[in-house]
Amino acid sequence: MSARDQLLVVIDPVARRTDGESVRIAKDVLGAGAAVRVCLPDGPEDFTKALARRGARRLVVIGDDRALLRAVAALHRERDLAGCALSVVPVGAAQTLTLTRGLGVPTGAVAAARAVLEGAERRLDLLVDDSDGVVLGDLRIPPVGAGRSSSVPEDVSSAVGAGGSSRVIAGRAGVAAEGHAWLRSCQSFVRTLAARPARPSRPAPPPRLRIEADGVTLVGLDQPVEGVRVTAGGGGLAHVEVRPSPSAGADASPVRVRARTVTVSGSDFRYRADAVVAGPVRTRTWTVRDRAWGLTLPR
Repeated sequence: MSARDQLLVVIDPVARRTDGESVRIAKDVLGAGAAVRVCLPDGPEDFTKALARRGARRLVVIGDDRALLRAVAALHRERDLAGCALSVVPVGAAQTLTLTRGLGVPTGAVAAARAVLEGAERRLDLLVDDSDGVVLGDLRIPPVGAGRSSSVPEDVSSAVGAGGSSRVIAGRAGVAAEGHAWLRSCQSFVRTLAARPARPSRPAPPPRLRIEADGVTLVGLDQPVEGVRVTAGGGGLAHVEVRPSPSAGADASPVRVRARTVTVSGSDFRYRADAVVAGPVRTRTWTVRDRAWGLTLPR
């Protein structure tokens, strides 16, 4: 039996919890066409150990964008991306599969599993930063879609149950009465917090960053930046788009170039690399690695 017919199928724990039926379907389709060894890691350490023991088996990841990113990052740390063609069966909520969908992987479990068996490897560019982090799709500054915190403190809102009800059990009537009086005050306070509309947060001022592409400054610290997007575009070059802030008063039209290296520096900033928000950092450089990793896609 050839190595192509032997698969190490790593099933992400989030996929097992969120859509066990799709996981089962993918396993059945893969098992009907190849010799499958299934790995059920509980965490990143188990995943890394499974990669080290895969031998000549092809690696298949069943999970969402974060599972794919974890696999590529682990192989990059081991300097094993060149010798490994990855396959992925996307399983998860729609908003967690934007990366795999953008890379051309079928979204259905059956179609994706068949692509693993019948597809062909395609070599893709990779963005690698100076801390050894990887970007498969695109990089955004500031991060888009970061979560917002609740306006009601968790420790206070958990003091009462659903609908503002709770129970207090005391050994003496006097203590119970006092406890009920305190509880009513607490419930009233929490209901007041919940009913009070959250104060609209003031928009953060646009960051002042220096953006350099292959050593050439595109935007300096004197011009606020509304957003930066970097995408590995193929051919060993990245697509770079810088949108100056309209508040700058000067020419605010986007700056678009292609470059092999991109450096961002200035005040502390966060960035979103695919599905992961990182930072704050004061400087970071990303370099395109030409055809650095392989992904199995439909023919």
